Amino acid sequence: MPLLAGVLLAAAPAAAGDRDRAPPDAVRRAVEAGEIKSLADILASLSGKLPGQVAGVEIERVRGRWIYEFRIVGDRGRLFEAYVDARSGEIERIKEK
Repeated sequence: MPLLAGVLLAAAPAAAGDRDRAPPDAVRRAVEAGEIKSLADILASLSGKLPGQVAGVEIERVRGRWIYEFRIVGDRGRLFEAYVDARSGEIERIKEK
């Protein structure tokens, strides 16, 4: 899967009390503790499953679960968001923006 050079791992803004900011040290601890898969592992497992190239990545806790949110640029410049469970690596949903 081709990746853009500037893939970003950043904290997402909190919203409506069910999403928590994910500071980088909390993400690192969760990966080291085996609670979630690393971004590299997730990207490897998603190879060929996303509708385009990854343009950005955020990670956040949603209702107590870690979720990777990928911004994807598809064919003809269409934008998508893919939500991936950080523990299992399963794609939960993909939506067009």
